[in-house]
Amino acid sequence: MAAPRAGAATSCPATWRGEHVHWFGGGSSGAPVPEGAHLIWSDPPLWVVGPWPERRVKTVHHNGVQLAVLGPCSVGAAELERAMSARDLAGTAGLWAGSYTVVRHRRGRDEVDVLADPVGGCPLYTVSTAHGTVWGSSSRALAGLVGQQVDAEWLGAFLADKQSPLPGHSSWAGVAPVPAGHLMVLGRDGAASVTPWWAPARRSYGVAVPLVAELLADGVQARVEGVSASSDLAGTDSTTVAVLAAQHGRVLALTAHPEGVTWGGDMKYARQLRHPSIEHLHFPLGRAHLPFAPTATPLPATDEPAPSSGLWAMLSEQLLSVAAHGATCHLTGDGGDNLFMAPPTHLADLARHGRMLRLGHDAMAWAQLRRTSPWPLLRSALRRDTRGLARPWLERPAWLLAPAAGTPLPPDGADSALVADVRGAAHATHQDVQLAAALGVELNNPYFDGALLDAVVSVPAPERFTVRRYKPLLVDAIGPLLPEAHRLRATKGVFAGDFHRGARESLPLLLALTDGRLAEMGLIDPGPLRAAIHRLALGAESVWPPILAVLTAEMWLGAATTTAPTTWVPVGEVPQ
Repeated sequence: MAAPRAGAATSCPATWRGEHVHWFGGGSSGAPVPEGAHLIWSDPPLWVVGPWPERRVKTVHHNGVQLAVLGPCSVGAAELERAMSARDLAGTAGLWAGSYTVVRHRRGRDEVDVLADPVGGCPLYTVSTAHGTVWGSSSRALAGLVGQQVDAEWLGAFLADKQSPLPGHSSWAGVAPVPAGHLMVLGRDGAASVTPWWAPARRSYGVAVPLVAELLADGVQARVEGVSASSDLAGTDSTTVAVLAAQHGRVLALTAHPEGVTWGGDMKYARQLRHPSIEHLHFPLGRAHLPFAPTATPLPATDEPAPSSGLWAMLSEQLLSVAAHGATCHLTGDGGDNLFMAPPTHLADLARHGRMLRLGHDAMAWAQLRRTSPWPLLRSALRRDTRGLARPWLERPAWLLAPAAGTPLPPDGADSALVADVRGAAHATHQDVQLAAALGVELNNPYFDGALLDAVVSVPAPERFTVRRYKPLLVDAIGPLLPEAHRLRATKGVFAGDFHRGARESLPLLLALTDGRLAEMGLIDPGPLRAAIHRLALGAESVWPPILAVLTAEMWLGAATTTAPTTWVPVGEVPQ
């Protein structure tokens, strides 16, 4: 199977700024506040940490009501005013374009409403303290209040299947996640209640297409308007984002390519895109940019293992390259595959509704695409096994010693599978956002916006996915914005070869990781893991996700557990 996209190396830059550059939180009256925070309001406290530009923090207040929107959001002044007095905060403010958290404090009711987005691109967490609930967008920062200990049970579940998080747990003991699409209410007694507010709507394909176009355009605009922006320029997803961003000013578009190869693959399509506001930046990948390549830039501490930990050499240099050209906001196409190119989980829905002729027809088409027999697909469909349809290769790794416990049931149907997949990918990618923030770059992923997910999942599953057209809902939505070659493209870059070569080049480093903290915690058996890594280095066909999970987890433990915890102080010691 294909490995994730690869990335580049760099020396330690002067612009490296450490960890937790960019997060926010709040708490009950009298709750402590992180040292160095800036208060938005003080009772009960709401704060931001790090350099938050005005466009990322929108506030209004009058008549005893205070409201803040934190994160990129398309909301205007009139909509903010309506949200202040809305009886249904979620119905009013939950599906603006962007990726954001809404906080409202009403003195008359002495309650704080915290609205979590439907995708979880802005993850939220809570801890219980002597002063009531404290919440924030960084689990590692909150862990400083409760001992800064890794949750071994969560980590074991991550190693078994990083796409199925352990319910009710975060990577830090004593820090609980707020589920995506939920409303948290902090009462006057300091306790927090959490209730779901979002459920997928239902729309026809024809209604959803212009809505997808509008929400994607507005989400990109909310991120790039008034700033110097850059974007990946590779497949259909990132190219779409780059073109949408170019409607609001100059965009630096970065395309990675093998050193010495200036045509074919992504470069072929990048060269065909000509736009007066797009400046192309070619990024040649050499030996120093292989996965797992050593780099002098320290891997920053993040809340959880970051997907790009093994690609930090490449990713850090790419981000520094766009920053050197003046960009402060970088856009990616991450999430486009999750939204618009899902696996054939709709086969389970066809089986449930007795549409056997369509089931057989689609199973044959997907089997031809995968170059395999249709019978495993049909068996999984008839068992309603969405996990088997999506990831038939998934099995428990031989090196995993952690006991299996508390894993969630597979999603029930294609819609639930799509939501779970997008949420899992968005949550993981948030760790890459933290990596980029340590270099002073805002990393943005517009495909993980909650309103966009709502629009896509509203379309009946058999209509939004097909093997006969590549990402039909996205292509129909973007219309004439892209050249014909990009609209008709049905391939993307595969980096499995780079990962095999990277494993071979960095074999001693990877083998050393097998005898690290995970082994000390009794979560893995180094012997089988070393054997699997040796096979990678030899180029044997491998299932990458479980191997990458254990390697990135070990890298994360090395960075996160050796970094000083966040210091918390009384609210009176923090300037407002």
